[in-house]
Amino acid sequence: MLYFEKGRPDYAFSRDEIKKAVFSALDKLGPKRKVLVIPPDFTRFHSRAGELTHYIYEYYGERLTDILPALGTHFPMTEAEKGKMFPGIPPEIFRVHNWREDVVTIGIVPGEYVKEVSGGVVDYPWPAQVNKLLIEGGYDLILSLGQVVPHEVIGMASYNKNIFVGTGGAEGINKSHFIGASYGMERIMGRASNPVRKVLNYASEHFALRSPVVYMQTVVSQGDDGLQMRGLYIGDDSGCFEKAAALSLRVNFRMLDKEMKKVVVYLDPEEFRSTWVGNKSIYRTRMAIADGGELIVLAPGLHQFGEDPTNDVLIRKYGYVHTPQVLKYVAENEDLQNSLGVAAHLIHGTSEGRFTITYCPGHLTQQEIESVGFQYAGLDEMMKKYNPATLKDGWNEVDGEEIYYISNPALGLWAYRERFNG
Repeated sequence: MLYFEKGRPDYAFSRDEIKKAVFSALDKLGPKRKVLVIPPDFTRFHSRAGELTHYIYEYYGERLTDILPALGTHFPMTEAEKGKMFPGIPPEIFRVHNWREDVVTIGIVPGEYVKEVSGGVVDYPWPAQVNKLLIEGGYDLILSLGQVVPHEVIGMASYNKNIFVGTGGAEGINKSHFIGASYGMERIMGRASNPVRKVLNYASEHFALRSPVVYMQTVVSQGDDGLQMRGLYIGDDSGCFEKAAALSLRVNFRMLDKEMKKVVVYLDPEEFRSTWVGNKSIYRTRMAIADGGELIVLAPGLHQFGEDPTNDVLIRKYGYVHTPQVLKYVAENEDLQNSLGVAAHLIHGTSEGRFTITYCPGHLTQQEIESVGFQYAGLDEMMKKYNPATLKDGWNEVDGEEIYYISNPALGLWAYRERFNG
């Protein structure tokens, strides 16, 4: 059932309109005594989920007892991040998701089904895992908030990914990511229906949580009028996701008529501290970059490779190598067999030799960058040449050379029309 739906490519929600939409939907849900909110973390700051959470808290007050950011494998949010993203909300009601320990399995998606929807690339059963709070918390409402935008693992982000990955466990996260990587990232990105989503939908349809879940889905894009919320869809089934995904494809997907030969991507230091997240610069542009092209990543906030210490060690050990080599490493090494999410991430982070990837990090050394398979360039020098303050999103000319500039890769997907259709 849809409790609110509105959106179009040229629309811009006002704060007052967002608040009224949230209150209207909550009115329709009726009185609640104990509510859990699951918003994205700071890496999705632009989702407007912080604003939605504020209005939910304003509506429920003390009945909003817990906020569980959907960290997945990411770092816990800092106090400064929570203060910026969720101003005015008591810090004591925030909970930290531990993806290795705080989970329960509510059901198993059969291996036969996984094999069927993945075209036979994998055939293992998939555990539907969630944070134990969702089962043991005694809530009479769970509100899952998120931005629908093209995504490298699940085609279009949010909806039940927020539940089964954002609050999921190690096995479920690792295996879901490997399904997507094995099937092919370029066959998934920008497509709402794909093997990973089908597996999660099977879990939603067959394994019930003890509390009703209502989804608040936003669509956000950058336009001539700045960064704006273009759509808001609130509902308790796939309908709100499908409507948001359709709008997102119209506003977040840049289909280009010519390939990019040189791409410069800027990573906001508050949002991107690792290549685990920062490699969106690779994922979201790879279908638009020409063979022999160059991707330059300006990463002033880059401190490490993995968001999780164990994952960071594995990335440093194996590096971003071509897919056949990653699969060989998986076959021969137990640590990667037990961390298929890292294996998937390594596959996602290689250009397969099609184009070069040059990282310009704020806090990693040249030796560290080159040890995982990337090229290195000094940040100061490259920021002077490609100044984010003067470049505009899209095509630019720098020193007589045409480049394509992207100020935030998390907000979209770019593809060369012939490559995407092919």
